[in-house]
Amino acid sequence: MIVVTGAAGFIGSCLIQKLNNEKFNSIIAVDNFDVEAKNKNLEGKVIQERVHRDNFFEWLDANYEFVEFIFHIGAKTDTALFDRALLLKMNTEYTKTIWKKCIQYQIPVVYASSAATYGLGEYGYDDKEEDIPNLQPLNPYGESKNDFDIWALEQNEKPFFWAGLKFFNVYGPNEYHKGRMASVIWHAFSQIKKTDKMKLFRSHNPDFKNGEQMRDFVYVMDVVDVCLFLMHHRKDSGIYNLGSGEARTFLDLTRATFKAMGVQEDISFIDTPKDIRDKYQYFTEANMAKLKSIGYNQPFTSLEKGVQDYVANYLLENKYY
Repeated sequence: MIVVTGAAGFIGSCLIQKLNNEKFNSIIAVDNFDVEAKNKNLEGKVIQERVHRDNFFEWLDANYEFVEFIFHIGAKTDTALFDRALLLKMNTEYTKTIWKKCIQYQIPVVYASSAATYGLGEYGYDDKEEDIPNLQPLNPYGESKNDFDIWALEQNEKPFFWAGLKFFNVYGPNEYHKGRMASVIWHAFSQIKKTDKMKLFRSHNPDFKNGEQMRDFVYVMDVVDVCLFLMHHRKDSGIYNLGSGEARTFLDLTRATFKAMGVQEDISFIDTPKDIRDKYQYFTEANMAKLKSIGYNQPFTSLEKGVQDYVANYLLENKYY
């Protein structure tokens, strides 16, 4: 059995499809399953059992001997959520319990961290574990993820294999339900579909021209490839960046979306809202050397190819992966 938490979510459901494609069909899907829009992500997938997240630890105590691997992808991922108690419970403490169960039952685990832990990038975007206690996330979500990373590194007892993945700006199919928290590609597609136009945030930083703010956009197909690599690798435990390794501009992204949709470019700029302007990231780029150093040698999908695939084969067709 392979456990995937956050199973009905964006990355979790894509991971299950990838596992199915690789003939792994004994999948235990863990989530709360109370959002119908999310449950559509699981239609057509081969799943052995669905377990509510509130019942997962009880289930694991009864079935641990059959569990081969745990992918803990589930989390509260809203960067605008300020309920610190909820984030502590769902992102930090829940993950601590999974960690302890994996030690107790000798189960390897990969869990979702986040590039939100890097804040404004004061310490760069290198996944050096000695820098993690110094990072300054910009929101409670990022804090909850960094708090767990710090806790994990401090532990004397660890699962025999574990990896935390700092996801950068992941995009791709199965994010229809995410609304405001969906990728910029999804928002660009939706806006262009409605208006044949796209409005981007104006730059308020003299070092960046309008639309040339940069992010590390990584296609979800690459993300799940890395997850499967680690499941088979099972050594070199630690915390790893997971981006494309190449920062690209919002103009690049928007132009690729217009092209994939076959719509003539019409891009304008609006002021970045004042309430987020001071904490707005103008540049993120994952240093991917650490993951490559342990043997991951697959190329990452270019932004143009990823957007083309996502738009043409999923968004325009309203299809799921």
